[in-house]
Amino acid sequence: MVQTDEQSVKVEDVIKAYHQLKDIVIHTPLQRSELLSKVYDAEIYLKREDLQVVRSFKLRGAYYKIATVEKKARERHIVCASAGNHAQGVAYACSALQIQGTIFMPKTTPKQKVNQVRMFGADFVEIRLEGDTFDDSAKSASHFSQETGALFIHPFDDPDVMAGQGTVAVEILQDSEGPVDMIVASIGGGGLIAGMASYIKNVSPQTILVGAEPAGAASMKAAFEAERPVSLERIDKFVDGAAVQCVGNETFQVAFQYVDKLIQVPEGKVCTTILEMYNQHAIVVEPAGALPIAALESLREDIRGKKVVLVVSGGNNDISRMQEIKEKSLLYEGYLHYFLVKFPQRSGALRQFLHDVLGPEDDITTFEYTKKNNKESGPALIGIELHDPEDYPALIERLKVNGFEYKEVNNDSILFELLI
Repeated sequence: MVQTDEQSVKVEDVIKAYHQLKDIVIHTPLQRSELLSKVYDAEIYLKREDLQVVRSFKLRGAYYKIATVEKKARERHIVCASAGNHAQGVAYACSALQIQGTIFMPKTTPKQKVNQVRMFGADFVEIRLEGDTFDDSAKSASHFSQETGALFIHPFDDPDVMAGQGTVAVEILQDSEGPVDMIVASIGGGGLIAGMASYIKNVSPQTILVGAEPAGAASMKAAFEAERPVSLERIDKFVDGAAVQCVGNETFQVAFQYVDKLIQVPEGKVCTTILEMYNQHAIVVEPAGALPIAALESLREDIRGKKVVLVVSGGNNDISRMQEIKEKSLLYEGYLHYFLVKFPQRSGALRQFLHDVLGPEDDITTFEYTKKNNKESGPALIGIELHDPEDYPALIERLKVNGFEYKEVNNDSILFELLI
C-alpha cells in the first residue's frame, strides 16, 4: 500500500514559491469562456498558462528550483530532460540567472519547441537530442549528471518543482470570485496536479480536483490501479507534453492522496479540441494544454451549474503538425476512412466507383494505385472523407452492392500503421 502520511509539498512551500516567483512569472488571466459555459451549462473559466513567458506553466517549477539551488547550480552546471516546455523553463532560468546548462530532448520533439529553447537559453544552454521519448532523454540526462556531477533538474518529481507549479492554484483562488467547485488540469509526470493539489486541498478542500491524461499514455491511471508508479510498456507520443511512461514517486504520493478523479482522453479528441479552440476561441493550445478542455464531455453531468476552472497548461503547438492534427481529428470523429479496394483492371472501374460508391458530397483525400499488367485486378489505397459520419454504413453497403472487394484499414492497427 502507498504511504501518504507525510506530504512532500506543504501549503507554506507553495506560498513561499509564489512570493519568490511573483516578479518573475506572469500572473496569467482567469478568463470566463462564454461558449464553453453555454455548451456545458456551467461557469467555465480558463486559466491561461499558454500566455506565460515561455507559453507554459513549466517556467514556474523550473525557475523556482534553480533559484533555490542557485549556488550549487553555479558550481556544478545543471542538466535536465524535457519534451519541450520544462526545457524552455530551464533555458529561461539559466539565461536569467546566468548559469550554464545542458538540456536533453527527445528527437521527436517538435522543431518549434527546440527553437524556443535555443532562443530562451541563448549562450547559456547546450541542447542534445537523444531518444524517442522523454524517458529515453531522461536516462541520457541522468547518465550525464552522474558522469559530470551536473545538478539534475527534474521536470516533475521534485518538491521544489511541484511547489513552483502549485503557484498556479494560488492565482486561481486569488482571482476567482467565490469558491471554485472543480479544477481540471493535465497530467504527464504529475508535477502540476500534485503541486496544485498540495495547495487546493488544504485551502479549499471542497474543490474537486480532476486530472486529465492522454489515453495512450495513462501512466497515472496505471499508478492508481497498482497503488505505486509503474512503467508503461508502450505509449502514444502524440501528446508530447504529457506522454510519460512512468509518473514520479513524489507526484504519485500527492496525487493518490488528493486527486478526486482521473479521465483518460483519446488523442483524436484532443485534436478535435485543438481545432475547436483555434477556430472558435482564437486560442492556440498544444495537445497537453487541450487535455482539460477535451475532458469536459466526460464531466458533463458532474459540472452542470458548477464553477469549473480548466488549466490551459501550454500553447507551444508547432504549426507544421496541424495537418496531422486535422487528420487525427477526422479519424476520431468518424469522417475519415481508409480502405484497400480491389479494382478490376478494366475500363470504367474507377468511374463506377466514383459514380456508384462515393456519396455526392463525399471527398477522396488519398488515392494510390499501381496497375499490374499480368493481373486481372489491383489494390488501391483510398482515403474517403464523408460529409456525414452517419453515412458510413451506406458507403459500406454501396461497396458490396457494386462488387468491390475491400478491407477497412482503420480497423486494422498494424495495417493502418504501415500504410497511413
